[in-house]
Formats: sequence, C-alpha cells, structure tokens
Amino acid sequence: MEAKECVEGIDLNEPPHKNRGVRLSHVLLQKDCKNICRTKACDVSIELPSLWSISNFVSSKVYELNNFTKFSLYPDPEDARQSSEWGKFMHFLWHNQRAGIVRHGSFTFHILPAQSEERPNYSHAVILYETEQKDAVICKRRTGISEKSNKTEEICDSVPNPRGLNASHIHHDPESSPCESVEDGNRISDSLVKRGTSTLRRNFVSTDPTYLRTLSQTHAGWIFGAIAELIDNSRDAGASRLDIFIQTMFSKKAAGKVPVLSVIDDGRGMTYPEMMRMISFGHKRPNEHCSDQIGRFGIGFKTGAMKLGKDAIVLTQTSTSRSVSFLSQSFNENKDNLEIPVVTYRKEGQYMEVDLSVQSEATAEYNLKAIKEFSPFNEYFIGEKLGLFGEEGTGTQIYIWNLDRWGKNYTLDWNSGRTDENPIDQGRGDILIRSKRVRSRPGQTSKQVPLDYSLHSYLEVIFRNPRMKITVQGSQVKARPLDKSLNTTSVISGDIAGRTIELTIGMSKLEWERTNCGVFLYWRGRLIESYKRVGGQMHNADTGRGVIGVADITELVDDEDGNSWVLNSKQGFQDCEMYAELEEWLGSSMDEYWETNFDNVELEKAAGRCKPDHEWVQCYGCRKWRLLTTGFDTESLPDQWFCLMPPFNGKCTIPEQQMGHGSITIGEKRSGNVGRNRITQREATAKVDSYKIGNNEFSQDEDVKNVKLIPTIVNKRKNTSNGANSIEDDLDGNSSQTESVAPLHVLKRIRRGGARSCKT
Repeated sequence: MEAKECVEGIDLNEPPHKNRGVRLSHVLLQKDCKNICRTKACDVSIELPSLWSISNFVSSKVYELNNFTKFSLYPDPEDARQSSEWGKFMHFLWHNQRAGIVRHGSFTFHILPAQSEERPNYSHAVILYETEQKDAVICKRRTGISEKSNKTEEICDSVPNPRGLNASHIHHDPESSPCESVEDGNRISDSLVKRGTSTLRRNFVSTDPTYLRTLSQTHAGWIFGAIAELIDNSRDAGASRLDIFIQTMFSKKAAGKVPVLSVIDDGRGMTYPEMMRMISFGHKRPNEHCSDQIGRFGIGFKTGAMKLGKDAIVLTQTSTSRSVSFLSQSFNENKDNLEIPVVTYRKEGQYMEVDLSVQSEATAEYNLKAIKEFSPFNEYFIGEKLGLFGEEGTGTQIYIWNLDRWGKNYTLDWNSGRTDENPIDQGRGDILIRSKRVRSRPGQTSKQVPLDYSLHSYLEVIFRNPRMKITVQGSQVKARPLDKSLNTTSVISGDIAGRTIELTIGMSKLEWERTNCGVFLYWRGRLIESYKRVGGQMHNADTGRGVIGVADITELVDDEDGNSWVLNSKQGFQDCEMYAELEEWLGSSMDEYWETNFDNVELEKAAGRCKPDHEWVQCYGCRKWRLLTTGFDTESLPDQWFCLMPPFNGKCTIPEQQMGHGSITIGEKRSGNVGRNRITQREATAKVDSYKIGNNEFSQDEDVKNVKLIPTIVNKRKNTSNGANSIEDDLDGNSSQTESVAPLHVLKRIRRGGARSCKT
C-alpha cells in the first residue's frame, strides 16, 4: 500500500473551536520550572496532562503538512502576572515564527500562535499533537529499538520530500524572548516534521523513583554517614545550633504513631532556587572556592535522607521566604517518573503568601494535599513547626520517617535525655546503631570504639574546630577536639608532592584505656577517616597504643580546578598516588614518634602520664576554646560554661589562644618527677599567651613554662620472652591529678617477630 501524500496546509487563521460544553480541561504552561499562564481546552478527545513544560522551540515554517490533529488552547490566567506572561509568550511565538514543543509520555504537543496576515491574534493558541503510535504505512520504527531507548530513531520513507522543506537550512533567530520563562532555540526533534531523512533527537532522562533507593546505598556501610550529610548542610548554612532527636508522631496513613528523626538548625535557610538545587540530582559546582564548605557534590541530602528513611519533609525559612518540599519513596510508589512536591511562600508584609512567581495556587494546593496524605503532617502541624522559626527567625527543619530497618526493628536505637527516663546513662540522651558493630579497619583488634555506634561520641570529634551547639536527644554534645586533648604533643610538618601538611601527634589517655590508636584525617575541618592505622600500628596491636595523630589534608586532596579526592560518601579518600604517599609519610612519622617517646621511656605507675598537656574548655556563648590552668579538673565545670566564669574570669572578646607549632609540651607537675630529664626528639618550648583582664593579669600555671629538653638516648635491647612488664601492666590503676612517689618502672615495647634493626 502506498502512502498518501497530504498537501493541505495548516490554517492558523481559523477561529477557535467553539466550546460545546462537553469537556473542559485546564493546563498550566511552564518553561524552566517557571509558570507562564494557566490555560483551558474545550472538547478535546484525549486526556490532557495538567502541566505542560515546554522543552524547546522550532521554526513554525516547517509545519507545511496538515497531518496533525489540532485543538484550541485559551488563556485562563489566575492573576495579572499570568495574563501579562501569556501576551509576552504569544508575541514571542508570532514575532519569531516559533512553535513551542511539549512532550508528555507518548504525546508531543506543538504550540503555535493564532494569527492573521495583518495582525497577531492572542485570544488563543493552536495546538497540534501527535503520538508515538504513527501510521505504519508512512513511518516505520527501526526494529530492535525500544520506545524508551536513548537512541530512538525513526526512518520515514515512502513519502516524497514536502515542497520547500529543508530542515537543515533552518537558521537560529538571535532575538531572545521578552518572556522571562521562554528560551529560544533552533532544534527540531520530531521525525514527522522532517520527512525522508533521519532526525537527530535530544534525549532527556527521566528518573525512576527506585533511584531513591539506589542513592541510599551510598551509606549502606555506616548509617551515621547519612546523618553526617545533614549535619554538613547545617554547618554550611552557618547554623549556630543543631538539634537531633527521634520522637513519635501520629501518622494517618500508618493509623498509629511512628518514630520520626528530626534535624533542626538555625542557619540561613533556603530560598526557592536553593531548595530546588538541594532536591535536584547533582548540580554545577560554584565557580568560587569556599574554603570551609563541605557540601560540593549535590547528592548529600538525597543519599543521607533516603538511607535514614523512606520519606522526608523539609521546612525552611529565610528572611523573605518559606518553602516546604517532600522527598518520598511512598508517594512515588508505582509511578513512572519521580515527583517531588514543593510549596513556596513569600513574605508579604507580616504574612506569608503563596509565591505565584514560581507556582500557581492550583499547583501549591495539589502539592500540599500530597504532603498531607503521605506524611504525619497536616497544614496545621506544618504551620506549628514553621512557627518555631519565629517571625524573623531563619533555619531548616528536616523530618524523616519510615526509618531504615534492622530485621524487625529499626537500624537506629535511641534513649531519652531525661534522668528519670534514662537512669542507666544518667540522663545522657543518645542515638545508637542497634548492632553496635565496630567498623573494620586494618590492624584493629579493639572493640571499644564508641564513635562507630554512638552518635553522641561521633559528634564529639566530627569537627576539628567545633563551633555549633549540638544536642542529641536533648543532651548537649561536649566537643572533644583531639589535638587539644593529647599528652606529649608534637607537631610535625611534611612535604608531599610540593604541598605542606602538618600532623599533630600525642598520647591519649582515653584511647590508651580502649587499646586504640591511629590517625584522624579531616577535610575542610570535617572528619573523614578515624583510627587509621599506619606504619607499625597495622601489624602489631601494641605498637603505638594510645598514640593519636590529627591532620587536616584539605590542601593535599583539593586541586586547583575545584576537584577533590574525597569520596562522595565523605567517609574515605580516593585511591591515588598522592594519598599513597600520604600513608607512607604518616606511617614513618607515627613510628618515629612512638620509638622516640615511648619505646624506652620511664613511666610512673598510676601517675596519670597520659593526661592532656593542657586543659581546654569551650565557652557556651562565643564558642571559643580557653586554655585553663594545668591540673584543673574540667569535670567540675558546668555544661554551660562562659568566659566570665572561673577559672578563666575573662571576656568573650579575648582572642582564642593557640599553641605554638613545632613544639612538644610536657607538664612538669603531671610527671611526678620534677627536675628529671625528659627524653624527646628535639628541644622545644611551650608557648602560652598571657592576657590582662581588668586589673588582674591572667596567665597559665608554671607547669607549662619553658622546659629544656635533651636528645633521645636509644638503648639497644635483645629480644626476650620473659621478665618484661607489659604497657598495660604499667598503667593499671586509676589516674590521679596529685603527685605520686611510687617507684618507676621501665616500659619495654613488645614486638612480634624480629627486631626492626636486624640485618640479614
């Protein structure tokens, strides 16, 4: 059968189709997620989608064949702005001789302006539409290519080239659209427009809702990595306070109470574009380099929230706007494409009104209805939560439910921060990983690693220079900056690939008791790797026991192009040449420190030698760290300690004190052996600043005054299998802050295998 050639032209001058009252459909036109105008169509035989998003524009000159079904589209604006946008849109199409292309499922709609030869007609638009199911006589779909293939191509034959139609000669019109929502283009992407030749078609990928589950696997190995993603966003937003807790809420859909994880901060909040950027799957990296910004990959919120639970709602407020978004696996179940409802309000005087510049009233109502149906929230409850910000307050609230499961229970376990409800933990609220499993690290044998399963413990060290006030289950997290809590501290500088790195090494009493050791690696001030064993620590559980290294390697892993060697999960670094050199340097530095300071050092039993060189406390107000008198019992200080309180007795305006780099500090009074020679690597001086406060001069205790150090004397030892006291035996007993006169014991390091100095 031969194909019939259609030569009748399209008449754009005909009057609009009359409404016979049979059927009325409303359609909202959009371009680049911005509303143009609400419209209506009458007596259309097909089911029209309620939202038309214009993908591109083509020249209207190519529409010379009357092989389309058509109908009329009338403007039905919701406000004056939409009425104005409709006129701009129609004028753009008429003046530039363009047709807007809308694709929805198997349908393709072509929007052309109604016009006469003398003047344009903006009363309605002419809609031509077609489906993928074309006449088999005219068009043959290439076999073996599915309808959803990224290389879909149609070859139309048996039809002569239409008169005067040569799509390759269509030129781009440089004149841009006066309508803010419209983008000009010269792309022809439908095969029926071009006959007798194959067509280059642009492919836009849709997102199946199951991709949310795939994203959650980023943190499948450690669920606290998912919570850390949300904490990073709060830190980047400049939050000074962050509250994390799990509470139960009534869910109409679940017909009962469900646990909900809440993450609430007082940061800057997000505007509508920032909200859309957050829920989008990746984004362009900023041109400017933010030295302390952690979020860079554009997937943190999605990977974190979807690992913690199936459904998440975000409430955010800035000084001028308020937005609500709903990222949900439950809502998108059995859907072909991912839908994320968003409702945005803008401040009008003292009230918040729906922002009609980004959405219509109908769209806002539809999205709000979806949120109410599939979440524990209704409009009153959302209003109550948004009220927590106050009239002038800003911040972001994230609520996650349908939490991740561990068998029949939840992966997370939690307890109350109230003493009467949690007497065992003395009222310390915490969120725990139910399994309490310790993460696998090469060379590690200790099972006492609380930060692996206690959120409270993890947040104590998550930031190298903590500033936010963080609470977990209502209990304040007391930050524990590692390089401020070490004994016999040494700061070592190294050069790797022409970049300088500084490593702070010292002995930690707490990690000694837990039989832990290793390096804590930070990136942009955020913990990436913990207890990383290097050098001899990887092969012997006793080697380096209690020795902790701390380093921020931002300058090492960030390149000049803004790329970083940090994994997307932010729980490790990519395997590269520079990282391999770093591991080797860390290993040699840690081994040298251990052999110099602790391989043959005299230790006094129960003398508290592993206590920090200095006592530090953080002001609850200004969040600055203050250096206190050595030997001061910081446990006696209240949780909410301020600079004006003893023993600092100062002001928050005083700059934060810093220890001098490249120094080893030893507290004389802690040693219990004043006047003895100290075995160390080199001579160094502890540098401590003094300040005058009022009429009184505030200075540190004399135990951190200048201490002269002498070079190390290394004794050669023979291997022995008996008569050696272990390190653990030497440090048995409780620590004391008073001097002790107990006899000294020589600590001998026990090695497995031959001595390192043996030569074959």
